[in-house]
Amino acid sequence: MKIALVVPGGVDRSGEYRVIPALLALIRRLAAAHDVHVFALSQEASPGAWTLEGAQVHNIGRGLTRPRAVRAILREHRAAPFHVVHSIWSGAPGTVAVTAARLLALPSLIHVAGVELVALPDIACGGRLRWRGRAREYINLRGASMITAASAAMVQSLAALGRRAVRVPLGVDLETWPSRPPPRRDGAGPARLIQVANLNAVKDQKTLLRAAAVLAADGVDFRLDVVGEDTLGGSLQALSQEFGLAARVRFLGFRTRQQLRPLVEAADLLVVSSRHEAGPLAALEAAVAGVPTVGTCVGHLAEWSPVAALCVGIGDWKALAASIRRLIDDEELRLAVAQQAWRRAVAEDADYTAARFQALYAELTSGR
Repeated sequence: MKIALVVPGGVDRSGEYRVIPALLALIRRLAAAHDVHVFALSQEASPGAWTLEGAQVHNIGRGLTRPRAVRAILREHRAAPFHVVHSIWSGAPGTVAVTAARLLALPSLIHVAGVELVALPDIACGGRLRWRGRAREYINLRGASMITAASAAMVQSLAALGRRAVRVPLGVDLETWPSRPPPRRDGAGPARLIQVANLNAVKDQKTLLRAAAVLAADGVDFRLDVVGEDTLGGSLQALSQEFGLAARVRFLGFRTRQQLRPLVEAADLLVVSSRHEAGPLAALEAAVAGVPTVGTCVGHLAEWSPVAALCVGIGDWKALAASIRRLIDDEELRLAVAQQAWRRAVAEDADYTAARFQALYAELTSGR
């Protein structure tokens, strides 16, 4: 089978920086059995091509990106026909996938993986924020032959828009991120918290820092590592100083996966403060490494809580602090939550994801 996979990016030629690990894991598994061509809309500013994880990457580059991407798919189809066009994310990748598939009379699949379905006007974010975005998503989601999403929460969001979706989590690659059953805390030293997310308004680290300030005021002994690229110009670091958290909170910036793994393994809890998540992958990776998650009720946390995660209302830093403290103070509960999360994340790993997508490709191409 020849597969056209349309993505916004996440497939840098380095294979390490500016990549999405779950996406690379999927590409590697698909390419082991199929002829996979990845059409990256804006991995690099200029057009280019390279091989990654056994697939051919076609970088479209800036300037009339969507029509040039459609033409690139049509051109590659003439060289040897595609069987299915698959978009990871809706938005611009979804538009490209649906348009190319219609022109070629092929089935198309859109995996909704980001903020396509939300509108957050106070931070000017979301695919449904403006009428153009709403119109684009209407066309994309009704033009696709099939829709998938990572979590039950996203499937429900699509159902509210009148679109049926299949739940397909983007699982963790156990070959590069090995499974570790949850270890018991030794009880010595401060509780170790970690967040793995770029610093931006959607991830809402202000809520994270406010929760940390509550914990500090209550006398809880903890340390918090925040791992991710800063897109907010140091404002969160300043807020941390204002809250008196400088001795407790470290902003570590970007870390490669090799650098990230020991930080996750050293943690007792992963904390998610996001206003929206389709996943997040960070919670799955933490679970595979034996670390449970406390956070806002988004994505996998919403579907796992209260058995395999603890979740609170979006923006509710007091409840977030209380849930963090609950797991810090109750080791048996922390271990029970971690064990349930570990079992779920390991069962739905990258192999599971690739198998699910290949089954859906077979369903689409069989005409059913």
